[in-house]
Amino acid sequence: QVLLAESGGGSVQAGESLVLACAGSGQMFSDYAVAWFRQAPGKEREFVAVVTWSGGAQRYADSVKGRFRIWRHNGENKVSLAMNSLKPEDTAIYYCTADSFTGYEVAAFAYWGQGTQVTVYA
Repeated sequence: QVLLAESGGGSVQAGESLVLACAGSGQMFSDYAVAWFRQAPGKEREFVAVVTWSGGAQRYADSVKGRFRIWRHNGENKVSLAMNSLKPEDTAIYYCTADSFTGYEVAAFAYWGQGTQVTVYA
């Protein structure tokens, strides 16, 4: 069993930055890939970024590449997502998720946090 808790959401102006954090508990957290997904009102949940269990590799959605960065904190059950140059279209609930990495789909991840709201004003 892995429990996940997101923090760091908020409301910002376009062009500003936020850092989201995902705190994980459970023996398997350090063995799992950790990803961020987001869901905007009326839209499906979509992949944002993922980091491997070792922290050695990351992948990003094209829409955030070059603006967002994901990383694991060594020795801590924590993964962060730095979001720079935020745009109104980044507005969504951001979810942290973890599992053995098998793909970029929602169904590929079993463990999910409750989400944190990010709102970007134009």
